[in-house]
Parts: sequence; structure tokens; C-alpha cells
Amino acid sequence: MSAECTVLSAEKKNTAQHSQLSTQHLRRYARHIVLPEIGEEGQKKLLASSVLVIGAGGLGSSALAYLAASGIGRLGIVEPDRVELSNLQRQVLFETSDIGRAKVEAARDRIHEVNPECKVEIFSERLTVGNACALIKNFAIVIDGSDNFATRFALNDACFHEKKTLISAAISGFSAQLSTFKPYLGAPHPCYCCLVPDMPEREHDCAQEGIIGPLAGMMGSMQALETIKELLGIGESLSGYVLVIDALTLNMRKVALPRDAACKLCGIG
Repeated sequence: MSAECTVLSAEKKNTAQHSQLSTQHLRRYARHIVLPEIGEEGQKKLLASSVLVIGAGGLGSSALAYLAASGIGRLGIVEPDRVELSNLQRQVLFETSDIGRAKVEAARDRIHEVNPECKVEIFSERLTVGNACALIKNFAIVIDGSDNFATRFALNDACFHEKKTLISAAISGFSAQLSTFKPYLGAPHPCYCCLVPDMPEREHDCAQEGIIGPLAGMMGSMQALETIKELLGIGESLSGYVLVIDALTLNMRKVALPRDAACKLCGIG
């Protein structure tokens, strides 16, 4: 075989190897692809993956931006509210001109600016016990960026029954926590109710307690990171642990969260 034929044969072989990733994909996701934990096969998985984000606030905005940039193929957004001036201190998907717009629509437009190939499904409604299962059933992983316990409990129940991995974070003031819940896998994996067994008698919202803006971005980014890890099966899962963060001291503690045998959801049976 001539040298020219050998070169052409090698080029055809390389083209075949990259057939599922276009030249644009190889360039856009180059910093992922060089990571041995991800590589081309991992990036293909991300492009074929779907993630539903509950809430497009401080947590959801950051998570959505990084998931879109990372190449998640399909994103869903559940959010009933409109953009307000007070949101702009921490909800980085929005800008002043978005005030008054539905958050799901503004978020979809910004995501398409970040990554035009990302498919975005929007649900301008509040997640409830009645609609939770229908909303999450067609997505691989669910991110909880909500700001109230009623939504968190309804989402936890739905994810358990639909066998969906839940990446949950919460922030208040300068404090935050993050965990992954996969109770459908059985022991020793806990659910959210193992962490918070009952609805608090009184709940304060962020308008009352305040939130330092960058912490919302930090935790949303960490939710995106944990989502990618779960989708690719890399690293160590946070299931069975809670990461607790004090932003004033930058003290981070990874606290064990055992499955509660008496849990009203995952402890039954």
C-alpha cells in the first residue's frame, strides 16, 4: 500500500471514530474530552442526557447555565414566577431587560445563547403532589432548586416512586447544604425525609432571611457538577452524605446521612 493510501486510510479511520461527535462538538467540549474520566464517550452520554431543574432562581440559574454549557442534550425547567428586580442579585440567567418576563421563557432564551443545540422544555407551573410524577418521568435526573419545603417533599416522593436520582441543595443567609438522594436503590441510600422528617411548623423565605448572592451560584454549580458525575458514573456520589457549607468561614463538612429505618417514605417495608 502506498504512503498516500495509508494516510487516507488512517484519516477515514479517525473520521469513523469521531462520527458521533462533529468538529464543532470536538472543539466546544475539548476541555471535557481531554479528561480521562469523561473523554469522547462521556461527552456523547452528556449530549444524550436529560435533566429537569425545579426552580429557576439562584440555584437553578447557575445549574442550568453550567449544564447547558457542559452539553446536556435536553433540559427541563419548572418555574411559575416572573423575573423581579430583587432576583438579579443572585439569579445569573436574567438581566434588567428581563424584568416582568416569565422566568422559564427568559431562561430558555439565555440557555440558547449559551448553547443553541441544547433542547429546552419549559413548564410555567408550580410543582405539586398532583403533577410531580408527570413532570419528572421523562428526565434522567432531577435537580431541586426550590425554595420551600412543600415542593421539596412532593419532589422527594415523586423521585422515589419514579426511581429518579435527586440532586438537592438549600441556602439561607451564608449557609448551604447539598446532597444526592437515590433511595430507590434500597439501603443504605437515604431519601430527603431521612434528613428532614417533617414539614417545619414555620418557614422563612429568602426575603426574610436573605441570601448572599455568590453562594447561590456556588451551590447551583455544585449541583451541576454532581449531576454530571451521576450521569457518567464517575467519582464518589453524595448519596448517604450531606455537604454543609458556612460561607463566612469557608468551612465545609461532609456529614454522614444514614437511611432512617423509621422513615415514612423509604423506611416502609
